[in-house]
Amino acid sequence: MKTLYFDCNSGISGNMVLGALIEILGDENYLLKELKKLNIDGYKIEISKKIKNGITGTYVDVILEHEHNHKENHNNHDEHDHIHHHEHRNLYDVEKIIDNSLLNTKVKELAKKIFMRVAKAESKVHNKAIEEVHFHEVGAIDSIIDIVGTAILINKINPDRIVSSIINDGYGFIECAHGTMAVPVPATSEILADSKAKFRQIDIDTELVTPTGAAIITELGEDFINLPVMKIEKIGWGAGYKDLKVPNILKVYYGEIENNEKDIVVMETNIDDTTGEILGFVSEKLFENGALDVFYTPIYMKKNRPAYRLTVCSRKADINILQNIIFKETTTIGIRYRYEYRTELKREIIEIDTKYGKIKAKKVTNNNEEYIYPEYESIKKVAEENDIPLKEMYKLI
Repeated sequence: MKTLYFDCNSGISGNMVLGALIEILGDENYLLKELKKLNIDGYKIEISKKIKNGITGTYVDVILEHEHNHKENHNNHDEHDHIHHHEHRNLYDVEKIIDNSLLNTKVKELAKKIFMRVAKAESKVHNKAIEEVHFHEVGAIDSIIDIVGTAILINKINPDRIVSSIINDGYGFIECAHGTMAVPVPATSEILADSKAKFRQIDIDTELVTPTGAAIITELGEDFINLPVMKIEKIGWGAGYKDLKVPNILKVYYGEIENNEKDIVVMETNIDDTTGEILGFVSEKLFENGALDVFYTPIYMKKNRPAYRLTVCSRKADINILQNIIFKETTTIGIRYRYEYRTELKREIIEIDTKYGKIKAKKVTNNNEEYIYPEYESIKKVAEENDIPLKEMYKLI
């Protein structure tokens, strides 16, 4: 399982992510070429090497043309969170720039998800509706480049899994667009709180985690753990601009992790006093909230009562929400669960052209062989629209 592991011991920021991922990909020109599809100007990108406490990393600097001379004077905040007088944009403006670009659909969706995390945090901090929030740092060109650039590189590297270390931030105070702020700044705090990230402060008197960095890693990271057993293939070093007593560098590992973790939870409960209608409804709710599989098995319970065993397969992160649904919607008063191994084939949803129209299908890869499995609902829709037996559609595919 190809995995990216973000080592955030020295924090994380947008341009540190770009620097590390450029080194993983090994092609900075790919990023620059793709970013042109945004169709925005007024900036230039400088990519260079910087040495931090003896470690060399890639430094990505987004320079706004009208602020080039002004930028040199700022040294109290993150690379892309200087106290600029940016053109203010709201979330709609940013999403419009992304949607109107020629970028890949997956890149657009990931970038918008990251921006939404920052928007929600800013909305809460300023007590305004999301559409009323005008961003300072986030709406600026440099943050658009950081976030969209990250989405471009992640889509190109295409890992099977992304995990992170515990996120370290510093302490103290910094100057930003709203004045003097305690570290972590409010937006960063809210982003971390609205995620499953694990976080702590360390003995460094400055900001190590920016709102952009926090939004990126909380959106990408599936888990926040120590580095798992990995056959490392590459390491990317993304340099920040600060000189600290620790290296101001984000380290990202890329390599192979055996899929041998007990990452699937199987929950079961026996139910003998709930109607079939309710059980069907519960199944729908569980699938809607992240269950990987839900099924019922007919059983006999005490006093020979016909009953059903509800079995739910889920990821570890979804245990609580799924258990709450079961307790709320059924009459059960206890759920047992166990962890199991799973081998999962790589898959993607594709479209197949047929003489009756497009059909959605699942393309599955196993040992470099591909299998195509048509999606039932898609085939059913086309069959009904064209008055064709369903079995004939399967033959056609």
